[in-house]
Amino acid sequence: VQLVESGGGSVESGGSLRLSCAHSGFSTTSYCMGWFRQAPGKEREEVVAIGSDGTTHYADSVKGRFTASHDNAKNTLYLQMNGLKVEDTAMYYCAADSTGIDCYLGSWGQDYWGQGTQVTVS
Repeated sequence: VQLVESGGGSVESGGSLRLSCAHSGFSTTSYCMGWFRQAPGKEREEVVAIGSDGTTHYADSVKGRFTASHDNAKNTLYLQMNGLKVEDTAMYYCAADSTGIDCYLGSWGQDYWGQGTQVTVS
């Protein structure tokens, strides 16, 4: 199983970025995937969980600004981030669970992780 994130970078406050997570090695019939972030000196935060049925659950801190989606044909998870704030600065990771069970924030188990992509907002 591989998860490879891309799309991070540096933007000014109010700007946008789209993160991608290309994955392989697990079935897309039933899964739970998500984006997490971790800033220096802070605990890892779950940003969004998305199930194979397209259902999404967002952290309050990003609701209305971030949108997660999945392209089954490309085996790629996306995170569109609009209205970025300085406090969104973090390393962003995608994760996956091939069971799709309990795909809610804080409820599902992450079996696979990507290497992360840095997002810096100034």
